[in-house]
Amino acid sequence: MNNNHKNSKFKELLDKLQQESWQLELLISGFAIFGLIAAIEPIRNVYNEAIALESDYKAFYFIAKTSCYILIINLIVHVILRGLWIGAIGLRYVSNEIDYKELNYSKRFTNYLKKKVGFFDNYIEKLENYCSILFAITFLTLFYFISFFTSIFLVFFIAGSFFRESGIFSEFTGTMLLGLFGIFYLFISLIVFLDFITQGFLKKKEWTSFLYMPIYKVFSYITLSFLYRPLVYNFLDNKFGKRIAFILVPLYGIIFYISTLNNVRSNYITTKSHSSIHYSKNNNYLNLLEENEFVKNVAIDSKITNKPYIKVFIPFKKKIENLILERDKSLKPLKDNRGYKSSFIQNFKKGFRLMKNDVKKTDSIHKKYLTTFNSTYLIKIDTIKISPDFNITTINKQLGFENLVLLKNIEEGKHLISIQRKVINNKTNEDKLERFAEIPFWYFKKSN
Repeated sequence: MNNNHKNSKFKELLDKLQQESWQLELLISGFAIFGLIAAIEPIRNVYNEAIALESDYKAFYFIAKTSCYILIINLIVHVILRGLWIGAIGLRYVSNEIDYKELNYSKRFTNYLKKKVGFFDNYIEKLENYCSILFAITFLTLFYFISFFTSIFLVFFIAGSFFRESGIFSEFTGTMLLGLFGIFYLFISLIVFLDFITQGFLKKKEWTSFLYMPIYKVFSYITLSFLYRPLVYNFLDNKFGKRIAFILVPLYGIIFYISTLNNVRSNYITTKSHSSIHYSKNNNYLNLLEENEFVKNVAIDSKITNKPYIKVFIPFKKKIENLILERDKSLKPLKDNRGYKSSFIQNFKKGFRLMKNDVKKTDSIHKKYLTTFNSTYLIKIDTIKISPDFNITTINKQLGFENLVLLKNIEEGKHLISIQRKVINNKTNEDKLERFAEIPFWYFKKSN
């Protein structure tokens, strides 16, 4: 059959599908809710891992996690309304229309109920409209959310790929051009947003539509709106759909506000406090890390120990390497190789061989790197200074630095291990110490 919109048989098929679409809606909603709820935890774990490992993909995992929440909320509301609609149809089969005479209310209440409640079939029709539009707007909202992030991603992509890493411009020129581009892009984005919230105001006047048309065409690709544009305009030409849109916008705002509410139980004590002599945070102890949890700043192996040593682990961060390169200019490479690189191309450049002199060179660089790292960090247990002797290691997928600190001359009881690091003061070009971490622990000697 020719699927032409003017074909009578195709129209009959669409009318039939339209009448029976509620079955598909419920089927899709049920499977989608189940699958999305099951997917949230793995996505959250991958997102936390991406943050800990400083992956550039963390933004995509955030979008995926938020998209799941949007779909779940909308689809659950849809299932509830569709269930109410099915219940109303079942009741109509038993009781037919509302018989106001049978209710035997006073004339005042009867007239009021006829005006406000109306006919039962009208109620069923409204529920049907709500369900159908809500199901469509669920995916439309998702598309809008993704479009918002694709438009933001473009700025970062251009900033990273063209202005900063292309080498065409100097740092100052690249920053200036990036700033001008950012201002221009923000201005154009505000115009598009204005047209969006006014539901096409700039498209209604001849002179505004003339000016807005080029912007509209460009942003249709940036926001991927060409994929779902028919859905948008079919939604906007319906007065009932417009009313739903006006209701949903503040509703989403209320839901977002409710999701940010926290029960503040104390004026002074909070779970978000930094670790200190008075507060021991589980994230600072390796043996207390939950599954798929990562060290944020610094961690020691245990809160309570009877071993003659304690392990200090500092996860690698890009900022750490920046500090090292700033302190030792000789380590700074001619070309910064950080970022995503193809392992195949890297191996091809090396000729798929690892020469002995390459191993020696790597060991030499590691030694120099760690020497600078050790001179950057200061460790103390209470008031006793410890000479740092960090080594490169990997713990729970996290690349970092570990140091075994002897507790030979430490008395039993509560202690505080504090770590400071040296940073260069841009004004005086001299070192200054900054607080990096403070972790309390309890040491008790083994009883024989």
